Amino acid sequence: MTAPTRTPVAAPIEVQAPAWFISDLHLTADMPRTLAAFHRVLERAARDARTLFILGDFFEFWVGDEETDSPFAAEVAAALRRLADAGVPVYLMHGNRDFLLGRRFAARAGASLLPDPSVIVCAGRRVALSHGDMLCTDDERYMRFRRWTRKGWVQRLFLLLPLGTRLSIARRLRADSEAGRTRQDIDAAPVTYGDAAPDAVNALLASSGAGTLVHGHTHHPARHTHEAGERWVLTDWDLDGRHPRAAVLELDGTGFRVLPQVD
Repeated sequence: MTAPTRTPVAAPIEVQAPAWFISDLHLTADMPRTLAAFHRVLERAARDARTLFILGDFFEFWVGDEETDSPFAAEVAAALRRLADAGVPVYLMHGNRDFLLGRRFAARAGASLLPDPSVIVCAGRRVALSHGDMLCTDDERYMRFRRWTRKGWVQRLFLLLPLGTRLSIARRLRADSEAGRTRQDIDAAPVTYGDAAPDAVNALLASSGAGTLVHGHTHHPARHTHEAGERWVLTDWDLDGRHPRAAVLELDGTGFRVLPQVD
């Protein structure tokens, strides 16, 4: 049974076009090609975009804002700060891997944290934004996990652990995930996830008054048509694996279009 989708609590944000949308970069120091592509996108955004939205799973994992001081996170934050200082507002939304990303990193990056879901008005369109995992309501096991990990007291208990312990837990979970990928056949397609439930999509579009929904998480990049409007799904990024993929979704006065970032 599909659970009700939460209505955006904040007023719509009016932003300038072109707006660029990315998600699921899963940035980590051991994916240098993906990181390099991200830096190239920021350089292009400084020239060609007026707003940048990062809709979750920006980092492969994030165990607390103490990570902001690590050399890798500091490099990423500095790159975002340069874009913001160039006059392109940056908005960050939590994903299922980096929901502990907090104000400390956002301040260092010159970015604004965005609730999930949110609504923007851009180029004359009202658009709902989400990371996307809240829409996968048919996956009851994951939804139970999501409800627990979003509880404030659970997060506070986790953050009481020493940073080294939290990092060890995250790295162990990532190692288990990587082992699963390694066991795949060399020619196998990239791992995909369950798609958003149509009822949840329609509920969010209806409650937000938006004609379009943009989200990531599912790794099923496509444009979908629903009873309540259209849905654009962002691709994940991986330029270090066997199936290179990376793209920006752009919205301007002519509508949406995909800007591939694979050379």
